[in-house]
Amino acid sequence: MRKTTTLAVAGVLTGAALTGCGGPAPAPAPPPAPTASAPASATPEKPPTMAPGPAGRTPVFERRPTDRGAGGSAAEKVVALTFDADMTADQGPRAASGERFDNPELVALLRRLKVPSTVFMTGRWAEEYPAQAKAIGTDPLFEIANHSYSHHAFSSPCYGLPVVGKAAMAREVERTFTAFRKAGVRNVVPYFRFPGGCYDDAALRALGPANVTAVQWDVVSGDAFATDADAVAEQVLDGVRPGSLVVMHCTRSAAPATEAAVRRIVPELRERGYRFVKVSELMADRP
Repeated sequence: MRKTTTLAVAGVLTGAALTGCGGPAPAPAPPPAPTASAPASATPEKPPTMAPGPAGRTPVFERRPTDRGAGGSAAEKVVALTFDADMTADQGPRAASGERFDNPELVALLRRLKVPSTVFMTGRWAEEYPAQAKAIGTDPLFEIANHSYSHHAFSSPCYGLPVVGKAAMAREVERTFTAFRKAGVRNVVPYFRFPGGCYDDAALRALGPANVTAVQWDVVSGDAFATDADAVAEQVLDGVRPGSLVVMHCTRSAAPATEAAVRRIVPELRERGYRFVKVSELMADRP
């Protein structure tokens, strides 16, 4: 079994990462600490997971099934927006030279719009931006999931990414959780997203000891390296169905149009009757 994504693929990973082809920008102050007015939809005390597959393979969740209602009643209009905070292990010099792998303006927008979200964060990102990682990861609006430490591929080919050896895969996951703990991130869920969305049966076997549920998606935003926010918004709005899981990015230099796209996506989906949830809530209500 092999699964790769279409991530508006032409630009997904130029030079081996889904981050960083933009120019430098001035470093902003860390986002403000969460306030008591943050909305509910807190991460469950014990986040739901899926049972391991055959021979202990890591299970994979992509969206809530649509056959929700008894007697054929309509599925609940919920959708999960997820944001990948990508940074590879070797991009420190680029960050030091001024390239921005964060997007505090996007995080601030999600707070203003009160959109519960799941952020899939690499360990390297948490090390580069510990204050932001802690601010996001202690805000009840968000939950933090694992996106590997290095953002290297767990199967090949995968958009030119270097490949993690099978013996090192579970350690990549644990190293990331350790980075979260060191940064003070608390709202951590036992979910993992494969870099580039690439995996195979060997990767699912290798990650078994990490005791995580892999989370993919059914709606590709196409925000990677996109500059047309309306095109990104339309791709999401056209693709969302009840129970959908959308992949977007929280990396300014690699996804510069995401904030503007979210400004349109959120009110339009709410107008259609959709409610935003975290992955943990979407997963909790599966059959």
